[in-house]
Order: sequence, then structure tokens, then C-alpha cells
Amino acid sequence: MQGTASIPRLILFRSLGNLWAQVVDDIENKTIFSLSTTDKEVRGKFPKPGNVKAAEFFGQIFARRAKEKGISKIVFDRSGFLYHGRIKAFAEALRKGGLQF
Repeated sequence: MQGTASIPRLILFRSLGNLWAQVVDDIENKTIFSLSTTDKEVRGKFPKPGNVKAAEFFGQIFARRAKEKGISKIVFDRSGFLYHGRIKAFAEALRKGGLQF
């Protein structure tokens, strides 16, 4: 998997309590932006963000901020995590937010 300036790669990491996501241009080895569930906007609504509802809310926020940066298409890199639970909720929220992958 490789991201470019026009279609960057979204890298997702999951721990027991949080999610971290970043959008990367692999050609220039540059992080365009990153966000995690430790952000104030997510923590304010979900004090314990290690559940599916928090992952879905995080996906909505991430999609909105990606759109603000002018990103509409991504390559989704789930870092080997199975596509279910929080990963699936996050991905579906990204699609609802308008990101294509």
C-alpha cells in the first residue's frame, strides 16, 4: 500500500483504549495530518473512547477534518487489524462522511 499526494494513505492504529489515525503522503514521506481519540473533541463526548460508538464518532470527526484539508479519496491501511468492531465502525463513518476508498 502506498499513498500519493492526490490519494494519500490513512493509517489506523488501535489499542485497547484508543484509536490513532494519520493521513500520509508516502511519495514525499510526509504526514498531512493526524488525529486520535485522545483529542479534546472526542474526549469531551466519550471519556472512555475504547468502544464502537466512540470509534464511529471519531470517524465522523476525522472525515470532516479530512474534507477541510481537501482530501476526498484515501487508501485505507488498517495495519493488519481485522475489519470488525471499532475498525469497521470507523471505516463506515469515514464513508458516511464522504471519503472514498
